[in-house]
Amino acid sequence: MNTTQTVILIIVLIVIGISSYAFLKNDSNDAMMDDGTMMQDDSTMEDTSMKDDTVMEGDAIMSDHGSYEAYSPEKLAKADNGDVILFFRASWCPTCRALDADIKSHRSDIPAGVTILDVDYDNSTALKQKYGVTYQHTLVQVDAQGNMITKWSSSPTLTSLLTNVI
Repeated sequence: MNTTQTVILIIVLIVIGISSYAFLKNDSNDAMMDDGTMMQDDSTMEDTSMKDDTVMEGDAIMSDHGSYEAYSPEKLAKADNGDVILFFRASWCPTCRALDADIKSHRSDIPAGVTILDVDYDNSTALKQKYGVTYQHTLVQVDAQGNMITKWSSSPTLTSLLTNVI
């Protein structure tokens, strides 16, 4: 390659680089509204509406499947018609975060009649004492009166959690 060809090649590469930068910069500015907030185009907006037979009720998702919802004492009554599992979860616990994410991503796999209640490990001292829970990511199956049926830990997935339900 001679010097002239090398110079032409370098100039072409610089022009392509500058054009690409300008195009990308302009494209990202198009997504900004006049007030500086981001706008979403139709291709990036996600349909968050519920499908099929799923209905939102409070903070729980109700359907022909089981549910995963925040703990409250009155929800123990769901054990009259199925199984209730208390999941003692801490937001700072990597094992808890993994199981929480797996349950949420497989909500439709929770069998009908199974309710998993998310118990805040850090703020539920009385419940921890009642069930002898000494560390986060403990799971406790209870009856409608809140009596412990069984207790276990180290279920890394929804599938493994369900294998422990009596």
